[in-house]
Amino acid sequence: MSNSFEALGLSSVLLQTLEELGYETPTPIQSSAIPRLLNGEDIIGQAKTGTGKTAAFTLPMLERHDNSPIYGLILTPTRELAIQVAEAVHRYGAKLGVRVLPIYGGQPYSRQIRRLEKGVHVVVGTPGRILDLMRQNALDLSTVRYLVLDEADEMLRMSFIDDVEVILAATDAHKRQTAIFSATMPEPIKRLAKKYMHNPSVVAITSDEMTVENIEQRYYIVREADKVPALCRLLEVEDLQNTVIFTRTKAGSAELAETLVARGYRAEAIHGDLPQVERERILRRFRNRNITILVATDVVARGVDIPEVSHVINFDIPQLPIEYVHRIGRTGRAGRAGTAILLISPKQRRNLRMIEQFTNKRIQRGKLPTREEVLRARNLQFRQEMLAYLSQVEHLEDDGLLEELIALGYSAETVALAAMQALRLHEDQRPLEEIRDVKEREHDTVVRMPRKGGRKRSARYERDEDGSEAGMVSLKVDVGRREDVRPADVVYGIANHGDIPGRVLGAIRILNYETFVDVPQEYAEAVLNSGRSTRIKGKQIQVQLADKRSPSRGNSRQNESQHGHKKTRKKKSQKRRLLT
Repeated sequence: MSNSFEALGLSSVLLQTLEELGYETPTPIQSSAIPRLLNGEDIIGQAKTGTGKTAAFTLPMLERHDNSPIYGLILTPTRELAIQVAEAVHRYGAKLGVRVLPIYGGQPYSRQIRRLEKGVHVVVGTPGRILDLMRQNALDLSTVRYLVLDEADEMLRMSFIDDVEVILAATDAHKRQTAIFSATMPEPIKRLAKKYMHNPSVVAITSDEMTVENIEQRYYIVREADKVPALCRLLEVEDLQNTVIFTRTKAGSAELAETLVARGYRAEAIHGDLPQVERERILRRFRNRNITILVATDVVARGVDIPEVSHVINFDIPQLPIEYVHRIGRTGRAGRAGTAILLISPKQRRNLRMIEQFTNKRIQRGKLPTREEVLRARNLQFRQEMLAYLSQVEHLEDDGLLEELIALGYSAETVALAAMQALRLHEDQRPLEEIRDVKEREHDTVVRMPRKGGRKRSARYERDEDGSEAGMVSLKVDVGRREDVRPADVVYGIANHGDIPGRVLGAIRILNYETFVDVPQEYAEAVLNSGRSTRIKGKQIQVQLADKRSPSRGNSRQNESQHGHKKTRKKKSQKRRLLT
């Protein structure tokens, strides 16, 4: 079984994409399925959700696509899964120019038909809506060369199998490669495979031990900007022995290790780019306790023997639930107790729920240590260090300084107090930054920023209904779906011209005639000031603060509808004036 994506036979473009997304080593289902699918085989993959099966069937499809219309078709049982898989196809295929369309019930037929007419390479959808569009002659599946049934047992449970058979029959059986993925393999799925697949290979991945009973699992909700201060507070109050901190990317691990070292922690980074000799040196120092913190990517989660790890801290939430299982498996070994900590942002609660569903265990929310608790922990640690020095006082050498200070008129007690104060000042060099509290259900906030060349407004917080996350400012841009704007266009336009990192942008809501984007408070003024020079899809745009009437996530469709009605009424009024 391969432990690298390079060995699976993927192209350099996809390998670069995977690296940028933070993927380092393939999961078992990916190692087994990808080479077979690249070889043109039909496969039956038996694996649970969360094991990485989406990448297992998506990457070979992208590798073999040739820009022909509706080359790939992926069937899913639910609209939520269709959206999730379509997003994955878009991420993996971004550098290849792959156009993907999710199709599911609840959306207007006209919108989906227009997208199909424009041309797409991959369709991801639920069987019912796919069948409806086929019957309207809006969807032709004769060009499909790569077909996937995802969560086939769920489609059986939801009585979609008859629809699936009709869809399969509409494709070209002689040119179609088929993959079926399912957590279980009931008889109807086996019969379906026998009828529609060509000598399929079976890839069955046995479930890992989902969790270990003697591992205490906790999560903390913090804003992205507060993650380092939050981590440092935990490092100060937890009873740490050897600790492994996981990050998503290699660059992230190196950056975090440097930050921790600068704050006085004994830490080193380890990741896949390091030579094997260097990795072994770092692991040896970690085992010998020359360093107590190892900042790692997922390369350490599997196949590296690290004994006696007291804490595993997920600084970045893992991409897949199974990766979480592998990570926390580094602690709680050989009957010992262990602690697994997860730092998440408010937007990552959904990822947390996926992990809980996968492990079938609830993770408890923790409360970050207060400033007073950190100071108490520092005092306790200082006291323990002083007691350790005192226990060795008979073996300490006196260089005459104590006698010299006493001769100057200072008492031994005064000298001891001064020495402790100097040592305490040295120990307290680590910063203790404020961390903004994140409530379980945050209300939206908007901060009013000063406009360039105009009257400055006070930077006060307001409760609003514009859909912005706490700590973010909702801005309005005068382009939307009519210009075929995508989220990537908005991110590039705002980040490039505002000279801010694209990763800090929050929710993006694209309507027909305008777009709303959440920007962190500290960057809002820069984005507003760059408005005149900003272009999206070649159009010079206007950027302004969203007011209280701005559409939220819940009423976007209603606002679009009202906008459309106003435009229609305006056209009718103009037509009447022309006739008269």
